Amino acid sequence: MANIQTDITALRSMLDRTPSTHNIMLVGNHGIGKSEFLTGYFQEKGLKVVALFLGQMADPGDLIGLPHLDENTGRTDFMPPYWFPTDGKPIVLFLDELNRARPEILQTVMDLCLNRKLAGRPLPEGSRIIAAVNYGDNYQLTDMDPALVSRFNIVNFRPSVEEWLLWARKAGVDGRVIDFIQENHIWLDRNPDSKEGEDTGIDKTPDRRAWKRVSDIIAGRDELDALDTKIISSIVGPKAASAFLSNVKNSRLVSGKDVLYSLQKVMKTMKGYKPHELCVINDGIFRHLEVENVAPGDLDKVKQNVDDYFSFLAKEKKEAAGHFANLYVGGTYPEAVKFFAKQCPFLTMGLIQYVKSIR
Repeated sequence: MANIQTDITALRSMLDRTPSTHNIMLVGNHGIGKSEFLTGYFQEKGLKVVALFLGQMADPGDLIGLPHLDENTGRTDFMPPYWFPTDGKPIVLFLDELNRARPEILQTVMDLCLNRKLAGRPLPEGSRIIAAVNYGDNYQLTDMDPALVSRFNIVNFRPSVEEWLLWARKAGVDGRVIDFIQENHIWLDRNPDSKEGEDTGIDKTPDRRAWKRVSDIIAGRDELDALDTKIISSIVGPKAASAFLSNVKNSRLVSGKDVLYSLQKVMKTMKGYKPHELCVINDGIFRHLEVENVAPGDLDKVKQNVDDYFSFLAKEKKEAAGHFANLYVGGTYPEAVKFFAKQCPFLTMGLIQYVKSIR
């Protein structure tokens, strides 16, 4: 896929700037959150999102409505489909599985995207048309006419691992799943042992949707048994399940929350950590502050612990200190940055200077 890859942060900004008259096509693997992101983004804007799964439609009538005889004119007209807005309010028409649709459906979509009309009825002013397609050799897809593709702005949608981890924390995904993906990014979307583009048939491989289902299975239970192994294997595949369960059994990393609230208890342990392990902890600190409010009674302790932790990194683990500073200026964790700027002004000044010194 030659198009430039775009994560959630960039896509949000692109949608803010792109006129509603532009049609947008999101390209990406299944299970990466295309529909979830679009629904959340446009609902924040007060727009209704209508999702149509084109791969499930048998003929154009499923999209444009059924014909009927207008007794006043003697002509055949089409009854508007259930989703068509009759109140004049703009909608977001989300055409999911566009490249799974039958060719005759795609012809109807072409007219809709060009004229923004359906069987002669115009979409309300301000409505948007956004399509989502999968790509790769392991999908049964319909070739799309270049004329149809030309009607869309093409976006290769690839949410970052950090964005998924932040979403997972907010969504209450089990901490063991979060910790595993944080330490093993490559398992989030695929089996790292498989060849790129390999057709896996019905073999289970991991994706973002699947890891949420793993969390649903293990949530609230500390001990995982043989039955859990089978269930998790059925969700993400046996290789991913084995790697995950091994990580759960042998996990030893200190968490970001431990640093914020119990630094002195874990400092000795962290002194033996390698830089990449401390970088995992750094992300955990920022992610925790992004989604959790520090109680007033804990504020002084947390502020002191953050100051002491960064001082430790700057003196003994400079690579990890650079990573911490880059997280501050990177833009992924705006609420955590606000916390540091407000509660830790001297640390903030030190972080900015640190970034300047390493660039």
